[in-house]
Amino acid sequence: MSTNVPKTDARPGAPVLRVVVSLDVEEEGLFSGRYAASGCGVRNVSLLPRLAPLTRELGFPLTLFCAHTVFSSAEARPVLAWMRDHCGAEIGAHLHHWSTPPLMDSDADGPPARTDRLPRELLRQRLRTLLDAGRDFQSAPLTSFRMGRWDLKNVVRPLLAEQGITLDSSVCPLRAFRDGPDHFLAPADPYWVDGAPGGDRLLEAPITQIPLWVPLARLWRALSGGRPGPLDSFHFWGALSANPVWHSPRVMRLASRLHAQRGGKVLSLFWHSSEMLPGASPNVRDEAAADALLQKIYDYLRWLRRNFNVRGVTAAGLRAEAPDLDFPQRPAGRGDW
Repeated sequence: MSTNVPKTDARPGAPVLRVVVSLDVEEEGLFSGRYAASGCGVRNVSLLPRLAPLTRELGFPLTLFCAHTVFSSAEARPVLAWMRDHCGAEIGAHLHHWSTPPLMDSDADGPPARTDRLPRELLRQRLRTLLDAGRDFQSAPLTSFRMGRWDLKNVVRPLLAEQGITLDSSVCPLRAFRDGPDHFLAPADPYWVDGAPGGDRLLEAPITQIPLWVPLARLWRALSGGRPGPLDSFHFWGALSANPVWHSPRVMRLASRLHAQRGGKVLSLFWHSSEMLPGASPNVRDEAAADALLQKIYDYLRWLRRNFNVRGVTAAGLRAEAPDLDFPQRPAGRGDW
């Protein structure tokens, strides 16, 4: 990676595009379909310092959404602390409910139950366990959250506000999951949802995924009849994002341009920490592929800085600025967003 800090060539006075770069920091094994309640390694967390140039050279602080397995690892915690203290990373919460206590005898090495089907008190206890572990690590409450598997339905969201979460990033537009949430027509930019009574409002900050052509998404929803299988196939041929594992550099750049042209104020991209570990993901089979992924991310963010008036922010930083950014209330529409 180059050590030269790039200059921006964006025209003076251009609108600021805030950029949130986040990772789901979690255990290994999920890409093999293994949802073990315990015993999964978190070796991948040791690789997070390789991302330091994204912040130190390019000015993009990271938001690290951490699972309970990571907070409970004596090896992982010092790495998180280094990223926080030396790179300004935000520590957020990432709920893998199948590996977060209290565990049940029914928790097995297979696809876990959807969160809206869990007993509400059990889900509340697991969320509390995760947030308590995060507070123990951080010595302060965690306020930013992402649900594992994008598994957030409307009926679950009130639990977040109840537990002091002020920003959620569990919505992935243009996705509709079988037996799970329908995020297909979710907005690409942040919006406000109801918070806990008397508490702070909850800001929903979706991952930025947009249709190549906006009317096509609504047409596809109508043609698919809203069935999750056909509906979700749109993600593989009609959607664009800046997510580096999902899309090529060309598509990432096109997504950024179109999103900005459509008035987007926030660009949000993510990947999984385990995708940095050679062999832990089908997309990153060896060390050469892991190196290539990091270079791809660095080159894209360098391009973004050169071509837009960008400002890197953490999820908490975005939430702090949100009252002044005129985000809308949740638009009316069908779906779990």
